[in-house]
Amino acid sequence: MEEKSSIRLGVLGCGSVTDFGHVPAIERVRATWNLAPVAFFDPFVEKAQKYASRFEGAIATASYDEFFAQQLDAVVICSPMPKHHENVLLCAKHGVHVLCEKPIAENETQAEEMIKAMEATGKGFFVAFVYRFSPIAQTLKHWFHTGVIGNVRSIRMVYNWNLHGQWVQDAAGKWIESPMWRGRMLEGGPMIDCGVHMIDLIRWISGEEIVDATGHGAWVSNFEAPDHVYAHLESETGIHGMVEMSFTYGHTAKFPAPQFTYELIGTGGVAKYDRNGYLLEARNGEGILKGPSEGEKNFDGMWNAFCHYIRTGVVGDLASPRDALEATRIALETTPRRIQVASTPKKKAAL
Repeated sequence: MEEKSSIRLGVLGCGSVTDFGHVPAIERVRATWNLAPVAFFDPFVEKAQKYASRFEGAIATASYDEFFAQQLDAVVICSPMPKHHENVLLCAKHGVHVLCEKPIAENETQAEEMIKAMEATGKGFFVAFVYRFSPIAQTLKHWFHTGVIGNVRSIRMVYNWNLHGQWVQDAAGKWIESPMWRGRMLEGGPMIDCGVHMIDLIRWISGEEIVDATGHGAWVSNFEAPDHVYAHLESETGIHGMVEMSFTYGHTAKFPAPQFTYELIGTGGVAKYDRNGYLLEARNGEGILKGPSEGEKNFDGMWNAFCHYIRTGVVGDLASPRDALEATRIALETTPRRIQVASTPKKKAAL
């Protein structure tokens, strides 16, 4: 049997998600698909070198020209969200398949331009909604559509955490505001950053569009935007979706205790996932049905799906840019106030 030619891959942006998610997954699945990472780009070239050194023959560069000169077949975009628009347009110009980190763009106008540019190339364009590929989400979707808990009428998703703390100590031991925390708030806050995953899961699990959405925010910290946000959604058939997201849940506690749960409430029972203990179960009139004990992300599954698409053209569970645009639109709509860039954080006035 003739070996298939390699998929020449470029990694555009070498931040935290590259480190904990994409590169480890690429290392694990590359042999299956003859996936060859050949170029790593970052404006801070030493970051790119950190990953290029793990793959024989790969280059590290801070030059877009050098990056795209490597005869790439596909690119994964791991740059900060404000760079996604520029990066996708560059990928479209060079005719490569794209897997882009979420959120897709800063606004709908940018997203539409990105989608149009990629459609003109005939190449694949997908957004990294990695939660879809977890055995947890796959099982809940199966239970939803096979009636394990009857007719599902409500889907609740909660992700409350402290984003590793709003305050960190610098090299001199002085407490300062975390650049990560502030950066994520500047990009839109918890509903934009993490909530898009939950909104996408509600649409993907149910197979229905959201026809109404409202949002409420709580100002736990001293910032212009709400850092604890609630979204209430209604689907085409009246399924209620609730998403609760926080970046300041226990952010001043010595021992914070984050919450991460999914719940499907149906006419015949309840299905629930709780990250504490990695418990997944459905309780109905016949008893208790146990699901797999897994985490909520699956980068390997997403990368297998992306490579499978490149080889076969089969989309599978990959999230389209239209899916990402809809999730981002709803996240923006349900965030009570967009972030206001300021030199110093300001306290929200009392309501």
